Amino acid sequence: MTPGPLGNGSMSSTFLLSGIPGLEHMHIWISLPLCLMYLVSILGNCTILFIIKTEPSLHEPMYLFLSMLALTDLGLSLCTLPTVLGIFWVGARDIGHDACFTQLFFIHCLSFLESSVLLSMAFDRFVAICRPLHYASILTHTVIGRIGLASLGRSVALIFPLPFMLKRFPYCGSLVLSHSYCLHQEVMKLACADIKANSIYGMFVIVSTVGVDSLLILFSYALILRTVLSIASRAERLKALNTCVSHICAVLLFYTPMIGLSVIHRFGKQAPHLVQVVMGFVYLLFPPVMNPIVYSVKTKQIRDRVTHAFCN
Repeated sequence: MTPGPLGNGSMSSTFLLSGIPGLEHMHIWISLPLCLMYLVSILGNCTILFIIKTEPSLHEPMYLFLSMLALTDLGLSLCTLPTVLGIFWVGARDIGHDACFTQLFFIHCLSFLESSVLLSMAFDRFVAICRPLHYASILTHTVIGRIGLASLGRSVALIFPLPFMLKRFPYCGSLVLSHSYCLHQEVMKLACADIKANSIYGMFVIVSTVGVDSLLILFSYALILRTVLSIASRAERLKALNTCVSHICAVLLFYTPMIGLSVIHRFGKQAPHLVQVVMGFVYLLFPPVMNPIVYSVKTKQIRDRVTHAFCN
């Protein structure tokens, strides 16, 4: 049973997640494409991980970073799957505070980890194109491991305070969230207290992760473009740029919906609720679904292994 809105003086130990407003009677049908997207995401990223793990020739920096991206995307899909399918299959909207805070910790942590991985992949492309003779000596397995641990450490350290900052608030009124999962920027607005510290810290986290990472990725590609334009052969220029296409697609798939959703939450108060819901699904489902497809299509080594695996 779903509880109704509470009065201002009442407290609740649960939040209410939302499906797609106005289409509740079609949730079971909407769940079919959602299930397909989750299935493609999980199978696609598991396939990428399996191929890279079992193929020794793919134990190179580019593919090791790709395996980090696949692992992060897999984690993001698994974080939201229980609550999303719970709503669309059985209408289970209630989620306890602790469960909500735990979910948002993993969602934000993995999102910012993906930003770090995309930056690492941009650095990989920079070294491969601008410093090809030093590629193997710069990006050793030890260095790659340290980059991965540093990325994970940064994400955990920045997101770790958020659940505790939210837990100290009382929550009252209509505790309805806009999405089928928990996000910090949404939960904090339901607090019956001053959320200025949370808002400032949230903005600091976004600027110090997504903001810094996106600028460094742009800077890396500016250097890559300068190097590529200095190559005399047109064929060699195209070959060098072609190695970056998959990564550029992954960057656009990740940053575009993330920035769009952040802008809507902070400044688009007049935006239709349906726009927020759709942007939320695009933000968390589209990159994990599309990244394995993009890399399988655009990367010959991955494409050949995938074709070989399914044909046999």
